[in-house]
Amino acid sequence: MTSGQTEIWHNPRCTKSRNATAYLDEAGVEYSVRRYLDEPPTVDELRAVLRRLGAEPWDITRTGEQIAKDLGMSGWGRTPADRDRWIAALAEHPKLIQRPIVLTADGGAVVARDDAALRDLGK
Repeated sequence: MTSGQTEIWHNPRCTKSRNATAYLDEAGVEYSVRRYLDEPPTVDELRAVLRRLGAEPWDITRTGEQIAKDLGMSGWGRTPADRDRWIAALAEHPKLIQRPIVLTADGGAVVARDDAALRDLGK
């Protein structure tokens, strides 16, 4: 993993997010914290992160959240034509974004739900 410009999209109330920051601390990685619930990503930022992740917006959506249920997201399409709708929902409702997301200076990114995902950043 590189250090210096690593950024974590962090929710301090989330155990997995706290575990990821602890992992980065133990690994000696310098990083900045973005509390994405307080500073939601823009549509353009989400597009960039999805490119880095090699993922689609539905791959990083917490579909079990009440907001997702209220929006009826389980019935939304998952095709290229549906991407904008999903991205707009994530930008409007950042609570729907899987956490934590770690972005590295070398262009790597991962949804760091466990230590194995974090270890993969260094490869």
